[in-house]
Amino acid sequence: MANNPLSALRLALLKMSSAFGGGARRPPDISAALANPQWPAEWPFSAADFRRQDESRDTVFYDTPRLVYHIDEFAVGALTSYYARTLPPKADVLDLCSSWVSHLPDDYEAGSVTGLGMVTAELDKNPRLTTRVTQDLNENPSLPFEDASFDVITNVVSVDYLTQPLAIFKEMARVLRPGGSAVMSFSNRCFPSKAIDIWLRTSDMEHAFIVGCYFHYAGGFGPPQAQDISPNPGITDPMFIVRAMKR
Repeated sequence: MANNPLSALRLALLKMSSAFGGGARRPPDISAALANPQWPAEWPFSAADFRRQDESRDTVFYDTPRLVYHIDEFAVGALTSYYARTLPPKADVLDLCSSWVSHLPDDYEAGSVTGLGMVTAELDKNPRLTTRVTQDLNENPSLPFEDASFDVITNVVSVDYLTQPLAIFKEMARVLRPGGSAVMSFSNRCFPSKAIDIWLRTSDMEHAFIVGCYFHYAGGFGPPQAQDISPNPGITDPMFIVRAMKR
């Protein structure tokens, strides 16, 4: 870790923001965040960046099943359409931070869909899952799968809750097959008390850079790319993608 990781990160974010006008909460083209990233020399985050307002155990906070969408129907549709365009046929999919829905197209034929989430009752309601694993990644970031087990890893509006992202992204690289992809999707909604501190203090474009950092410093991935798939910019919930391929 850098001697002053917060300064290193802030400098990188400042350079990125100033290059694209800075200040706007919703940039015109979020792909620019990772078009020519200036990565700090070392992991630029501090422990304080991953603190939450509510540091109680996540298993307590999420104990009651929430069988609801956490983004609006337009964002859901945009994500499902994105999967329809990009998922390879017959892929073995790992849905990290899974719940009662995985947002896969109804007509998509996966090889298998493994859901790893915190609430067993939610996983049991998800009809797309062929395997269900209940695990709190903030307590145990090790994935209980063999090396090179999956073609695709998805994570829907949950990357902002990960308190050990570097360990988790290293594990993602381990369990992905060469040429496989990891797709992190996020919006501007969250449970503020459980989102990591740095997420609450940064913009959508900076969020893309932060997730790009996770891929970059984990190793094993090609250059991450960001994409805005929001269906109605400025009107309905935005939807952003940061994706990287396993080398």
